[in-house]
Amino acid sequence: MKFLKAAAMWPGVLPLVVLLIFLVHPSRCSPGKVNYREKEKEVLDDILGEKKYDARIRPSGENGTDGPAYVQVNIFVRSISKIDDVTMEYSVQLTFREQWLDERLKFNDFGGRLKYLTLTESTRVWMPDLFFSNEKEGHFHEIIMPNVYIRIFPHGSVLYSIRISLTLSCPMNLKLYPLDRQTCSLRMASYGWTTDDLVFVWKEGDPVQVVKNLHLPRFTLEKYLTDYCNSKTNTGEYSCLKVDLLFKREFSYYLIQIYIPCCMLVIVSWVSFWLDQSAVPARVSLGVTTLLTMATQTSGINASLPPVSYTKAIDVWTGVCLTFVFGALLEFALVNYASRSDMHRENIKKKYRTEIEHSSSVDPTTELLEPDSSTNFQMKPLVRHTEDSMTMDKVRQCEVHMMQPPKKNCCRSWLSKFPTRSKRIDVISRITFPLVFALFNLAYWSTYLFREEAENE
Repeated sequence: MKFLKAAAMWPGVLPLVVLLIFLVHPSRCSPGKVNYREKEKEVLDDILGEKKYDARIRPSGENGTDGPAYVQVNIFVRSISKIDDVTMEYSVQLTFREQWLDERLKFNDFGGRLKYLTLTESTRVWMPDLFFSNEKEGHFHEIIMPNVYIRIFPHGSVLYSIRISLTLSCPMNLKLYPLDRQTCSLRMASYGWTTDDLVFVWKEGDPVQVVKNLHLPRFTLEKYLTDYCNSKTNTGEYSCLKVDLLFKREFSYYLIQIYIPCCMLVIVSWVSFWLDQSAVPARVSLGVTTLLTMATQTSGINASLPPVSYTKAIDVWTGVCLTFVFGALLEFALVNYASRSDMHRENIKKKYRTEIEHSSSVDPTTELLEPDSSTNFQMKPLVRHTEDSMTMDKVRQCEVHMMQPPKKNCCRSWLSKFPTRSKRIDVISRITFPLVFALFNLAYWSTYLFREEAENE
């Protein structure tokens, strides 16, 4: 300060003092204080000048040849929001990266001071014309700023990274639904450049990364595979990459929501076999209610699936369960018919026994003439009518057959404990329906589980 005050006393000395301070300032003496942001601007203006670089021309091939430009691709799957069975599509959010060599963009890194140059406008440099061939919808992310950058490295390598959300088609085979596995693909191809000019390759090492805490509501991502899918058309061959995502459907959801309720409805329909045959309202209401509930659940399941032309595993299950419930209702109709038939037979037996008792109590010599209420004598026929005699013969045969000792058979001896046919039908149904349903379950699960394992192999 004293030096400046002294210099102010001599105005001619002040310019020399300012020049001296500027020359000896540390920023002028220390090379580490160079403003490399300014250098970065100079480099960008130099390599992207209008007369030096043209973004319309693709880079040269390897080692400066006229061969195809190779573009390395890798992706990072951030999230998978949904997998829709009806529309057969899935939504994914990913960070997409491309890297290629453009020797026209080489620059001086000032001894490692400039590691790379960063751009946010993709139109400033040449870009591969990659597109997603199985895409239905897609959009970029621009909050708060566009999620995209381009890095240019000193040796001319260009790295392009962008975050995008896509809705992609995923054709599904639902024959084993809901015990199935689905493979959804992500396909990337060149739109205009053929393989003579542009080739896409997967980046070596780990071309696909998936976020660790990926959670899906009804699926589990088992594995993913990378492959090539070059396509040939009448305009040439185009480079193509694909990622196959293998999803396994979570069965626990369907076990709780579909399989267990269907089993419960089938078992509830069997309660009718344990009700008395005379409880017609209870048995009819039980059978109709379970049948309507099962039909409603079946229609609800089909509403959440696309109308395909083949039979799915869930269709077999719901169809058989609906058949069992309908069979329980038909069983009551058969029991009701057999009960009325048993009552008719009992009435015939009672009538025959009454006639036998009446005939045994009357003297045969007085059977010819009997006074009626008007004191008139009426002749009774000595021979009975043919129809009555035939009916009585059938009843006698039935009684004789029932009085015969049954053969030594455990099933028949057990069924003989139940005198009426309607009761026997109920007892047989109590055993037959659960046994057949258990056999169906054994065949169903063994068949579809083995088919699932075979398809995975």
